[in-house]
Order: sequence, then C-alpha cells, then structure tokens
Amino acid sequence: MKAVRLDDYNTAPVIRDIATPEIGPENVLVRVGAAALNPLDVKLQSGVLQGYFPLEFRYTMGSDISGMIEDVGANVIGWQKGDKVIARLDPVAGGAFAGFACVPANYLVKLTEDMPLEVAAGIPTAAGTAWQVLFEMGDLGVGQTVLIHAGAGGVGSFAIQFARAAGARVIATASGDGIDIARTLGADQVIDYRHADFAEMLSDIDLVIDSIGGETQQKSFGVLRSGGRLLSLVAPPDEALAHAHNVNAQFVFHMSDGERLARVVSAIHENKVKVLIDRTVPIDQFGDAFTRQASGRARGKIIVTMV
Repeated sequence: MKAVRLDDYNTAPVIRDIATPEIGPENVLVRVGAAALNPLDVKLQSGVLQGYFPLEFRYTMGSDISGMIEDVGANVIGWQKGDKVIARLDPVAGGAFAGFACVPANYLVKLTEDMPLEVAAGIPTAAGTAWQVLFEMGDLGVGQTVLIHAGAGGVGSFAIQFARAAGARVIATASGDGIDIARTLGADQVIDYRHADFAEMLSDIDLVIDSIGGETQQKSFGVLRSGGRLLSLVAPPDEALAHAHNVNAQFVFHMSDGERLARVVSAIHENKVKVLIDRTVPIDQFGDAFTRQASGRARGKIIVTMV
C-alpha cells in the first residue's frame, strides 16, 4: 500500500510502498478513504514537539481518517467489515496517510451513509478540539461571549458554529476572505486583525480561544473579564499575565477520545455544522498539500484522498 512516511525530523515527507499493517485482537483494519492534515502534523515533522510526541522512524504520518472497515480483531465487538467510520489515531503512532490503518476499536465512530468520506475526514481533530475547548474546558454557555482567533481556520471554523449553536455571542478574528467565511459560519462580529486592534475594541469576554500565540495571546488577556478563561492551542500561556489579569489560562492538548468524537459527530448532524474544506487532493499531491498546511493560510481543512 502507499503511505506518506518521514525518515527523520525536519525531512520532507516521502510516499513509499509499505506492507499493510497487521491488527491485534482489540483493533480494526480500516481501508482509508481520506485523511486530513492538521497543524500538529507540521510540528511533528519539524521536531519541535519531540519532547511531547517522540516519533519512531520510519513514521507514517497523520491522525485523522475516514474509511471502511476491512477486518476486525478477535476481541472486537460491535463492528464489522463494511462499516463506514471515522477516527482520530494517536499522533505518536500515526498511520492515517496510508491505504490501510490499524485503529483501536474504541477510537471509532460510525458515519451515516450520506456523509462523504472526504468531508468526514476533516472532523476528528479540528472539531474535537473545538468541542473540548468550548465546552469541556471553557464551560461556555448561553449568553456568554467567546473570542475565537483565526475564525476561518480548521478549529476556528468549527468553534464558531458550535458556540453559536450553544447560544453564545461569537466574536472572531480573521483576514482577507476569511472575514466573509467567519461571518457566513455565524460569527456575530468579525475583526480584521490586519487593520484593527481587537485589544482596543473588546472587553469583558468570557472565553478566548487562542490558536495563534505570541503577541495575540498576550493581548488577549486584557480583553477578558475578571475570572474569564484563555485556552491556547499553540503555546503555554504566561502565568504571570494570567495572575495579573485575574483570569484562568491553560495550554490544551487534544487527546484522541472516541466518546467525545461521537458527541461531536452527533452535534454536527443536529446543528447542520459545515465542515470547511480548503482543498482536497490525491495522495500523489501530498507534498503540495503539506506545503499549504505549513503556510498557515489554509481556510479550513486540507483533505488527502487515498484512491
């Protein structure tokens, strides 16, 4: 089967022919229809996170998959060949950008027949992260206000829609065509960060979702109400700044969780949440897709098809 492999940190991904993985008794073999790139894939490739996510080379890239079950392990109950599924793999194990993937059965979520695999692959990490920060860690509720940085990105696009469906007031930052995208997705207010300073415009925010870091993160402390929360997806927040502003601040690692993913998929169906897709490319064009992801300019998810 074809697979996208890394031979070492900070080396270019290479498409190779490798053996189909063998499954254990608690796993299933999924014929991968599509897989999605994430910012984490770029960080793993660069080696900047090897202290948190040590990779074993050669490493098959990717964590977000959609596909059809090809085989089930001896102890697996409730799944059978032909089931249409999505899953988020352990990023250290990888394995998404390949013809077949070995998946722990408890990571799987069943898809409806009307959900295209190319769309479903964009859900696991981005939507799961948005759900985790908004509701599990951010405790966002009706009538509260959330500021979502990079509202036209993968996590941001889901976060806008989930927060709006929950009855929150949604403010997003974006630029270029991302401004219209964020508005279309349901943001009540969109700030063009290239031409306006959100820190001078906002105050008394209940929750900030930071996927940018740096100066943006530092300035975000000042827009929160006393006791508000800042949740960062990119860098540990400054504890001294959090204390000075009397707010809670945390660095968020998204962990693979089949139960959370099932709730997310249900919410996507119930609220008609759109999966924002930047582009869909075949595996043979993975290099271009990876360059696009690394640029930071993707609007939503970049999807790679395996066939």
